[in-house]
Amino acid sequence: MSASLNSSEKLHGLDHLRAIAILLVLMYHYRAFKHPEWIDTIGQYGWTGVDLFFVLSGFLISGQLFQEIKKSGSISLKTFFTKRFFRIIPPYFFTLGLYFLFPLFREREALSFFWKFITFTQNYGLDVINRGTFSHAWSLCIEEQFYLILPLVLLAAVRAKLFRYTVVFTVFLILFSLTSRFLTWKYAIVPVLDTPDFWKEWYIKIYYPTHTRLDGLAVGVIIGYLMNYSGGFQRMVHAHGNKIFILGILLLGFSFWVCTDQFSEEASIFGFSLVALSYGLILMAAVSESSFLYRSKTIVTAELAGLSYAVYLSHKGIIHLVQAAFDHLGLEASGNICLLTCLAGCILVGLLYRFLIERSSLKLKNRILGIKKAG
Repeated sequence: MSASLNSSEKLHGLDHLRAIAILLVLMYHYRAFKHPEWIDTIGQYGWTGVDLFFVLSGFLISGQLFQEIKKSGSISLKTFFTKRFFRIIPPYFFTLGLYFLFPLFREREALSFFWKFITFTQNYGLDVINRGTFSHAWSLCIEEQFYLILPLVLLAAVRAKLFRYTVVFTVFLILFSLTSRFLTWKYAIVPVLDTPDFWKEWYIKIYYPTHTRLDGLAVGVIIGYLMNYSGGFQRMVHAHGNKIFILGILLLGFSFWVCTDQFSEEASIFGFSLVALSYGLILMAAVSESSFLYRSKTIVTAELAGLSYAVYLSHKGIIHLVQAAFDHLGLEASGNICLLTCLAGCILVGLLYRFLIERSSLKLKNRILGIKKAG
């Protein structure tokens, strides 16, 4: 039997993927600011970084729950939600405070309603034209909804003796999202194809809603389940890591070809599923003991992975501030020097989040969980 999925060795490969995911997102979002021309090419498919984060979240969170079920036959909801709360909420609320209390931090002129941010429902009806500031929180909404529902569903499945059908239910979620996108395209997008509001409606109806974006999370859950409960699947993954990686890269290349025009019918309906499956294969390679991803370890990807959440939260505000400073000083804000300065600023702020917020949250979380164990 291989090392457990939460071992430090196993996470080396996943660190590489987290680092890639946050760099993809940074390059994609940087196109919305002043930028060198080459960013348009490099960042074109950066939106898939969020899909990679979804696959990683689905795998890691479900894996923790599956291990707990294997060990105890149940799930401690208090422990799970306490861990998630102190990992996600303090940095998120701190960033929310920056946006609402300090207008200078805002990269656009208006925010969504405060209640949408604190209820993690901002991804529904998100108008990026009129309320585009901190719009990237949409993906956090989907993940928070996932964190809330998944343990409840798995616990209910265990008690109803339906847990062995987890893969079937999860495949259904992928088909549900795909079908939702098909129906949305046909009845909500096609009628506005030739109007100026087409792309705005596309984002609101297809790109941001939870029910149309379950593919990545579902793929991660399927892999997490099979790695915990299927010895044959686990042996296959550990024996063929590099081959699985090559297959994943080939499928990802095909996915990028399908999504060359992100707003096309093919990309809108099938693109997200193809990207999720591609990153699912690459994730399998990352946890395979025979893969170069699993065996390699670098401090660069380890640090980027550790900072990825804080950088994701704050990067648009930091890029906006750095470029505003360049403009004020009469420096070129669309060049490579400004780009490197923005990246350095994002990493620096990520480190500040770690030392000022995340470490304190971790200590408080451990104290609370320690009190529960003692009691």
